[in-house]
Amino acid sequence: MAKEKKKRTSLIKEFKDFITRGNVMDLAVGMIIGAAFTAIITAVVTGILTPLINMIPGTGDTSALITILKEAVYDADGNIVQEAVILNWGAVISAIITFLCTAVVLFLIVKAFNTVKKRGEALKAKAEEKLKKEQEAEAPVEEAPAAPAEPVETTDDILKDIRELLKAQQENKVE
Repeated sequence: MAKEKKKRTSLIKEFKDFITRGNVMDLAVGMIIGAAFTAIITAVVTGILTPLINMIPGTGDTSALITILKEAVYDADGNIVQEAVILNWGAVISAIITFLCTAVVLFLIVKAFNTVKKRGEALKAKAEEKLKKEQEAEAPVEEAPAAPAEPVETTDDILKDIRELLKAQQENKVE
């Protein structure tokens, strides 16, 4: 019994971790925005694009394109006993047109978004480059050490001079 309760607690903890992760929340927000966006696209397609397509000579109303496979059966009072079997070609064609129009609208929106994003990245890179140049211009320039006016003696030269002086002092003391 305790083992089963521990499994249930573990399962609840895993589910809680799963739900509270950022990816799930992002997905939920995306789904909600997607549903709202779908409503906009559907309104554009059905309210603007489909009527424009139906105005093209020869296309007419696509909803009238049907094939009746079996006629409906009616009783003596005119009530339907058995529904007709119908292939609704117009609905399929309309769905295809809606899909294609939706795809075109989404393509244009994504293309515009990507264009704006690329411009933003280019402006950001340009601003970073400008800032870098400004920082380089403001940075203190290290001056190269001035060339010595006289040749610099090496340590060996100085030690030789010291030895000679010591020798001279010892000779003076001895004399």
